[in-house]
Amino acid sequence: MTSRIPRDSRLRLVRPRTLAAAPRAMTQRPARRPAPRPPEGTPAPAELARMARAVLAGAARVARWADATLGPAPGPRRERDSAAPGSGSTENGGSGAKGTLSDAIAQQAATDLSLTPDQVRADWDIARLAGLIEVHGDTARPGWRLRAWNRDDSAVLRGWVAFFDAWSIAHPGPDGQEPSAVAEVVSAMPQVLSFLQLSAGPVPVPQLLDLLEQRVTELRTERCEIPYGPQPGPVDSSESPAEDSAPEDTALAPLLDWALHALAAVGALTCADGQATLTPLGSWAVWVKLEQICVAAQSPAGNIEQGAEDMLRGCAQLRPNAARAEYRAWLAARPVGSAVTELLAAARGEDALSRGLAFEALRVVGAPAEPEVRAVADETPLRPYALLWLAEHDGHDPEDAHLVLTREEATWLWVDTAAAVADHGEAPLLVRHLESAVQPTVPALLDEVRAVGHPRTVQVLVALAAAHPDPALAKAVRRAAFQVHRGG
Repeated sequence: MTSRIPRDSRLRLVRPRTLAAAPRAMTQRPARRPAPRPPEGTPAPAELARMARAVLAGAARVARWADATLGPAPGPRRERDSAAPGSGSTENGGSGAKGTLSDAIAQQAATDLSLTPDQVRADWDIARLAGLIEVHGDTARPGWRLRAWNRDDSAVLRGWVAFFDAWSIAHPGPDGQEPSAVAEVVSAMPQVLSFLQLSAGPVPVPQLLDLLEQRVTELRTERCEIPYGPQPGPVDSSESPAEDSAPEDTALAPLLDWALHALAAVGALTCADGQATLTPLGSWAVWVKLEQICVAAQSPAGNIEQGAEDMLRGCAQLRPNAARAEYRAWLAARPVGSAVTELLAAARGEDALSRGLAFEALRVVGAPAEPEVRAVADETPLRPYALLWLAEHDGHDPEDAHLVLTREEATWLWVDTAAAVADHGEAPLLVRHLESAVQPTVPALLDEVRAVGHPRTVQVLVALAAAHPDPALAKAVRRAAFQVHRGG
């Protein structure tokens, strides 16, 4: 780049970087907590992934069948496949409004895979829970984990953990039980699983039942509720002691049995001879969740207790992995719906860095945030971020997700990112940000930046002119800033 001919200055063509690139370059603080190691005896990740693939083999098989048989394809198959999951339509026998299979598709899969339709539906539901199949509105399509199934052990393990987290959905509570009692047992099972993990061996079911009763009692006490079930009346001396009260274990024992067998079905534990034992996969998953709780408890800035905007500001000084851990801890402490609403409210603020970090946190939320993110895609300040989020959620490679943006949207994002760098970064970083522009020359960039109408355009151009070492280029940028200020 020559300093005397700014109009012909070429910008090195590189892919646009999202706002997440700014905190990566600005943060040099070392990690505060070393990466924890799993307990001694935990299998290697490759072995854990092999176990997870075995548990989810049926689900992966059905997902691959749907991808290969029902996905869009050229030629005469397209007309048939236009109604199939993954094709963007659910008419004429595709997936239903909630991603369920129609009778015709289930029967076709059963015939091709030598299964029963009920087995196909069960494996399809597991594939959805594990992220092998993703439901977007009324359309089901292959998830990114299916693409990475054979080559990415971490994707397999995350898929199994998602299935493990949904054990009570994969195996609903027994008929005839009060929904509130089932919900209490589901809420109490993490403590039971933690006890199993710390025991590192078989535990008698009666001992687990005692623990479950204690935890359920604590939950009821926290809600200031009387114990569940009929309460004993005045004791009549003529009655036998056996009739004095109804022990609660008659209500919780069948629910504990259901929970243990449901967790055994997802591969988290084994239950035989009156004892329960976590599998290596289940023990690892419980350890991971206990570590997440420890990370949340040891948050150095106390971000978990802050509102979304303050939490994002606190995470701006963390490395990406540490920031994601903070996001997970913050999200775990509040309902998903209200957390997403709070993050989007922070994204609408004036701080461009918080806007980018809010969408990084929404990436941690994942699928539950999709309706809200899709709804804000029409808001100009949030549109580029929302489109990138949706593209990655739909399976695009993050390196290529920027291709979904129009030239105008990419320019708006460039200015917004520059505003974040100007507010929170250093001058050399702002100069390097020039290289991420989609425009090939400085004059073209300045013309499109003026046209896009970003409210921070003047401040960004002034900061860039002050930071750039090339006097001629800085002069051209200052002239553009003056023209925008004057309305030109």
